[in-house]
Parts: sequence; structure tokens; C-alpha cells
Amino acid sequence: MALLIVLITSSVIILASSQPCQTPDDFVAATSPGHIMIGGLIAIHEKMLSSEDYPRPPEIQKCVGFEISNFLQTLAMIHSIEMINNSTLLSGVKLGYEIYDTCTEVTVAMAAALRFLSKFNCSRETVEFKCDYSSYWPRVKAVIGAGYSEISMAVSRILNLQLMPQVSYESTAEILSDKIRFPSFLRTVPSDFYQTKAMAHLIQKSGWNWIGIITTDDDYGRLAVSTFAIQTSANNVCIAFKEVLPAFLSDNTIEIRINQTLDKIIAEAHVNVIVVFLRQFHVFSLFSKAIERNVNKVWIASDNWSTATKITTLPNIKRIGKVIGFTFRTGNVSSFQSFLQNLHMLPTNHNKPLNEYAMLLSACAYVKDSDLSQCIFNHSQGTLAYKANKDVDRNFSLRNDFLWDYTEPGLVHSIQLAVFALGYALRDLCQARDCQNPNAFQPWELLDVLKNVTFTEGGKSFHFDAHGNMNTGYDVVLWKEINGHMTITKMAQYDLKNDVFIVTNQETKNEFRNLKQIPSKCSKECSPGQMKKTTRSQHICCYECVNCPENHYSNHTDMDHCLLCNNETHWAPAKSTTCFEKEVEYLNWNDSLAVLLLALSLLGIVFVLAIGIIFTRNLNTPVVKSCGGLMVCYVILLCHFLNFASTGFFIGEPQDFTCKTRQTLFGVSFTLCISCILTKSLKILLAFSFDPKLQNFLKCLYKPIPIIFTCTGIQVVICTLWLIFAGPAVEENVSLPRVIILKCEEGSVLAFGTMLGYIAILAFVCFIFAFKGRKLPENYNEAKFITFGMLIYFIAWITFIPVYATTFGKYLPAAEIIVILISNYGILCCTFFPKCYVILCKQDTNTKSAFLKTIYSYSSHSADNLAMSHVSLDSTNSNITMTNPSCGGKPAAWQKSTDLQAQAFAHMGKENATHAPKTWPRKRISSI
Repeated sequence: MALLIVLITSSVIILASSQPCQTPDDFVAATSPGHIMIGGLIAIHEKMLSSEDYPRPPEIQKCVGFEISNFLQTLAMIHSIEMINNSTLLSGVKLGYEIYDTCTEVTVAMAAALRFLSKFNCSRETVEFKCDYSSYWPRVKAVIGAGYSEISMAVSRILNLQLMPQVSYESTAEILSDKIRFPSFLRTVPSDFYQTKAMAHLIQKSGWNWIGIITTDDDYGRLAVSTFAIQTSANNVCIAFKEVLPAFLSDNTIEIRINQTLDKIIAEAHVNVIVVFLRQFHVFSLFSKAIERNVNKVWIASDNWSTATKITTLPNIKRIGKVIGFTFRTGNVSSFQSFLQNLHMLPTNHNKPLNEYAMLLSACAYVKDSDLSQCIFNHSQGTLAYKANKDVDRNFSLRNDFLWDYTEPGLVHSIQLAVFALGYALRDLCQARDCQNPNAFQPWELLDVLKNVTFTEGGKSFHFDAHGNMNTGYDVVLWKEINGHMTITKMAQYDLKNDVFIVTNQETKNEFRNLKQIPSKCSKECSPGQMKKTTRSQHICCYECVNCPENHYSNHTDMDHCLLCNNETHWAPAKSTTCFEKEVEYLNWNDSLAVLLLALSLLGIVFVLAIGIIFTRNLNTPVVKSCGGLMVCYVILLCHFLNFASTGFFIGEPQDFTCKTRQTLFGVSFTLCISCILTKSLKILLAFSFDPKLQNFLKCLYKPIPIIFTCTGIQVVICTLWLIFAGPAVEENVSLPRVIILKCEEGSVLAFGTMLGYIAILAFVCFIFAFKGRKLPENYNEAKFITFGMLIYFIAWITFIPVYATTFGKYLPAAEIIVILISNYGILCCTFFPKCYVILCKQDTNTKSAFLKTIYSYSSHSADNLAMSHVSLDSTNSNITMTNPSCGGKPAAWQKSTDLQAQAFAHMGKENATHAPKTWPRKRISSI
């Protein structure tokens, strides 16, 4: 960047003062003349020696560390240019090249870039400062390179001055897609955005979420980590640590940092997957140390080193673990293999890299192929004397296979695409120009054509997108040991557009499946039925596993939260993996309680039928007649039958019909039963009332049929309105955790309460009337039993109210059934069982004479008591003297008693009472 400042502040920069238009001795370069010159920037050496002078002079130092793989990139560029020159693509036009060694240093690359921008055919190598470079003629028309993103960024900024096309074959930093900052930069490889996305996808697909990253302290490393962190976050992958190594081998701290990095890797025992964004020489040093320290991990390789033969041939390389890498999509590079086979025939003049390789190859002539690369690297650290002799040519021919073994096909293919893209763009540009003339076009004109060029190579079409990228895709490779040698095998292809891995065979599928067996997680995997609970750690990947609570479930591993079951229809126990359907419950026919209640109801029906038969067979007996006749008995028995039958509607699956029928049937039939009993109570009170005023009132009130129809009709109206406006209906009670209670919702609680309350009012009136007539003859004690029946009814229903309010579940209908049975049995037993007992067991008392005798005895006793009451009252109030007893002087009550006695004796003795006054009214008792 310092040279760039000098460039824009000076009008002339002199790079070499002694020999104009020739390669300076400070650069190791390969050159070839042509009509159109193409520049090349390749890091053939890995570092530049530091100056020991102080103060340090501004001079470019010697480059050392000859790297075979990068030297092959130089040969690939030369081969690609020769392929175009030997084809008919540019008829009559020859491409020349000037390839410079960047030594992996930005400063050296900038110096080479300045020479690219120097004026063409100038007596001195100068770069003019201009405000407009539209008519400026530089010495080269385009540049291929550089390999490292940091160098490409620096070079691109200076080439932007003249909009000179720069086509990189390896620089993948995402920032280079920015056409505002790098308008003249293009590349034949995808951006790191896609590589990091593919890595994150692979990590997520393999079930890893706790990884480490190692990168370099340069623009490429920082940008790659930044992009990768975004991708991993989107895939719920956490980065346990980030280790940064110095970008250049010339840094003296690199060994210390590598050891510190390995310490960190060993300390993080849960991290078994490490993503490595390093250059080849970094990885070589890292793995050499890792082998010594027995570090065994899964290493995810970036495109920089995923196919580096220098690393795969390290001794005991298998001890580092498993290596999975991403490399550029390869093509047909068989012609390059033929080129390498004939490399010894390539002219070495003006090709210093080739000359140096020949020297180093001669120095390592007796080293086996597996150690040859390291031998060359070690020897290139010093100064070697070049001796041109026959051994050099012989070594070339014997070691050609060695170069092919170190070839990275994906990288060679990218270089070919870069050169071919320029070739096809030149073809389109030169159709209307004489490109044999160096001044036929300027670089910025070529750039415009190059951006839109489309060409076919190996049956595939290639072009640059709007960001200047050629998205060719990636191959996923796996390092496998075969026959004792580490071999790079292709696992899959990565489709950039669809973000998927394309697997072609079963063996590869098995390899992907095996990756899932390698754990690399901060926390233990949560099994189905559990969820992750994040701890206080800053990473979401570190968590505890807790069981799902009730009514929640999780059906996958490592779920962030448990899913809620539909509480209305499903339930789940704690730690559940699925939801279970709630069981629908109601008082079923096969339920033991339901069977018992049904048995009691059927028993009640049997009792009703038996009583009906007994009463029918004893129709003319006083006991049956005293019940009001057979018709009234049949109506009451029918009501009891319907009450018992109504309990069947409370059992079984609720339906709208049964819900409406059961309450209506019970309410109307029970009301009819109570109404009939009410008329009987009223009749009894009327028959045995000796108070004239009360008797007259009861005579007016006693209308049996209207009373029954009125009382029952009111209940019918209540039930009808209930059914019309808010009738009972089926309802699902889903509030219970595991079951759905299917029940009849009463609709209107007010209507339901009104129905029951109305029955209670009738029962209370009936109770009052029956209580008034409770002291009847022993053989005619129906009022007393009616009183007991009503008491049983009240006790049952008073108990029912709190039970009904607190009972919950399928047995709620059973509570109402029990109350109905209790009240029904109570009234039935108290009303009919005593009469049946008399009919069946005391037939001697079930005669008219016995019946009337009992009435006479009861009446005499009642009349005497009443007469004494009146006499006592009269003597106290009026002091009236007793008169001669005569019919006219008797009290009315005494007269009525005498009348009843006379009637009884008349029935018993078939004679009239002579002392009874004939003017008294006679009351018929036979209808009672």
C-alpha cells in the first residue's frame, strides 16, 4: 500500500534503471513473448528472507521455500496459454505471458503489479499518473492470479486504476464479490460464502454442534471465519474456540502459536471437529506437531489444502484422524498430465522457476518420491549453484510422475478456466480488430467483454455472474488410507444452488453415515421425551436435558422445547415422545356401578308389577278401595314404573335425545306421582277432619282430577320451556388431563332447579296434609306412611344437592340415579308395601266389618276427646248448667261422632240406632 501512495503522488516510478523492458533480477519469473501479454501472479516460494541490515533498505529480498504445488500452478498457466496458441481460437494471434513469483508477500505482488501497469514499449519501466487512463497502454492486457485472497485484494486495488482485468483461480474471500471496491476482479471459483455454507451444512448434517476453528491472521482468514460464524449460527452450531496463526512463515512466533493451538485442542476434549482455514505450509507444520502429540480429530479442510499431496505424504499422517475437505470442481486435465510427461522438452530459457526446479531435482536425485517434496523445500532455503549437465535432463524424465502426484486437479482446472475465459473474450474482442497490433484495445475494453463471455469446456458452459464469480461448485473429498498410502477420494458433489450434497454410490452414503458416529457436542444429546435447557454458558449448544412436563412431548433428539399436546383431545405423561388420545368416558352399561343401579331399577319395576298384580286380584277389598280405587293406584304405579325406567337414560353414551328425555321423563312422571299422592292426602284429611270450618274449606279444595292435571301441567310447561330455550345437550368435558368426560349438560341450571324445586314444593304440601292426618286407625295408616315417604324424598334430594355440586366425572349421573331410586323406593315402599302386607299377611283385617270397627273405635275416641274439650271450654267461659241430655242439646262434634258410630254399627249389625236423632245428617264412610 505504501507503493500505491507513492504511485499517486509521483508522476514517474523507476523500477529498474539499468535494463529497460527486461525482467529485474529481483524477480523469479517465466516469460514468453506474444502479441497480447498476459500477466501472472503465483506464489512459487513460500516466504521471503528478512533483511538483516539496519536500518532496513527498501529492497526486495530473496525468496526461499520452493513449493512444488505452486510451481505446478505456474506450469498449468503456461500449459493453458500454449493450448490456446496451438488452437484456432485466436487465429494468427499469439498470447504471451509474464509470470511473477509473489513469494506469498503482498509487497512483492505489488511490485509485480506496478510492472504490469508500466507503459508499453517504453524506454524505461515507468507508471504514469493520470486522471484518465482511457488512452493509456500498459505492458499487459490482463492478469491471472493471485492465489491468496489477501494478495488479490491488494493487487486488485492498484489494477483498478486502469480497470485491468484480474482473473483469480483460487482467491475465495467473499469481500472480493463487491464490485464497487473491486470492479476489475473476477474469479473462476466460488466465493467463500458457498464454501462456508457447505461446511456448515456438512457439520449440521453430521450431528455436530461444538467445533473449533483455526485460521490465519490475514484478510482471508478473518473474512472466512466471519462468514463461517454466520453460517454456523444459522445451523445451530457453536464455535468452542478460534485459534489464529501468523499469516507468514517469516513470522518467528509461528511455532509457538502452533503449540498453543494444539494445547487448546487437547484441552477441549468435547471438540472432535476442527475447521481449518490455513495455507498448506501452515497445515504441514500443524499436522507435523499434531502427529507427535497424538492429536486425533476430524479436520474439515478448506480448498487451500484439501488436496495437498505434500500433507497427505507426511509420515504417520493417518494418526491425525479423519480429514474431510472441499475442493474446486474438477474437469478434464488429462492434457496437463501429458504436458508434465514432456516437461523436459519445455525450453528453460526465460523460465527461472523451471530452472530452479531442475537444480533442486538434481540435488535430491537420490531421494525417494515420498520425501522429494520436503527435500526440495529444504534445499531451496539456501543458495544452490546451478550446473547444467546431462543429469538434469535425465532426472526430468525419471521424475515426471512425481509432479503428477502433486497435482491438484481442481486448481489446475480453475487456472485453465481463467485462461480460457480470457481467450474467448479476446476472440470476441478481436473479431473486428487487428489484435496482432499491441495497441488494438485497452484493458478496460477487454474487461467489459470478459464479464459477459460465455464458453463451453468439457461439455459444460461457463460464465461469470453479476459478482464476477464463476460458481462451478465443490467436490467433497475424504482422505482414506489405501494400501498403506493416504489417498484423496471423492465423497460427493456440492450443489451451490440447492445447498445439497449429491451422493452417487452406497459406499459414499455409508461414509456420511459413519460421520454421525463421531461425537462433537458440548452436551449430551437429549433423547426424545426431553428438551434442552440452556445453561449459563454463552453458547446455546451447552445445555442440560430435562424431561418434558405432562401434556408435552418431544419426538426428536435435541429439541429446543417440548411441543404442547392438544389438551382438548390428547394427553401425554412426563417424558413422553408422543401424544395419546384421551379416552372418552361416560357411565357405561358394563360399569359395575351401572349394573348395580340397573339391577335396582329392574327390581323396582318388578315390585311395581307385583303390586299391580296384587291390587288387581284384591280389587274389592277395603285396603285397595281405601287407596282411592284401582285407577289411582295404576296411575301411581305407572309413575313409579316411568321413574325406574328413566334411570336407563342416565346410563350409556350420552345423546341429545337421552339428555332431553331423562330429565323430562323423570320430572313429569314424579310430579304426576306426587300430585296423585297429594289428592289422597287431601282426601284423608277431609274424611277425618272434625272441624267444620276446615272441612268446608277442604270440600271446596278437593277436586282430584283438576288438581292432578294442574300440578302436572305446570311441570309440563316448565319442562317444555326448558327444552325449547335451553335444553340439555351432550357436552365434552376436556378439563381432566387424561380423559374426556362425555356428559349431559343441563343447559339452563335455572330451569333444572325450577323443575326440581317445583317437585319439592308439591312434596312439601303433600307432607303437610299427610302430617295432619298421621293419627289414623292402625289398619288405615296411609297418611303416616305418606309422611315417611315424603321425609325420605326430602332427605334424599337435600343430600343430592351438595353431592351433585361436588361430584365430577363419569359417575355424576350415578348420583342422580341413586337419588331417584332412593326417593322412588321410599315413596313406593311407604305407599304400597304396608297395604300389600295387610292384603297378603293379615287377611282377617281386610274386611268391611273389621275395617269399620276400627273406624268406629277411632271416631268414638276422637269424639269423646272433642266433647270434653268443648264442655271444659263452656264451663269455664259461661258457667252453663248441664241440661237433660237430648239430641238437641248435644254438641255438634258429639253428634257427628254418634252418627259415625251408628253408621258403623249399621254396617256391622244390619240395624239402626234408635237413640240417634233423625234430623242429623249422615256421612257416608264407604267411599273412604
